[in-house]
Amino acid sequence: MCDYPADCEVRSVIRFLNAKNVKPDEIHRQLVDIYGENVMTDGMVRKWVRQFNDGHTNVQDEARSGRPSVVNDGLVAKVNEKIR
Repeated sequence: MCDYPADCEVRSVIRFLNAKNVKPDEIHRQLVDIYGENVMTDGMVRKWVRQFNDGHTNVQDEARSGRPSVVNDGLVAKVNEKIR
């Protein structure tokens, strides 16, 4: 059993089983059997099945806005200089 599977791995399994016409509740049951109770909720499995049925094919995390990174080239250069 894998304690923390990558999100894209779980989504790939969902996409595969959905393509084989496996129902969302059965997909969720199989995910729980393999990865454990905390893998993904039944509702999230259904959300991903809907997205795949609507033509969405990407299983990777999509870029989203959020807290901007404080790391920039200047900061990296300063850290590298301190390390040396």
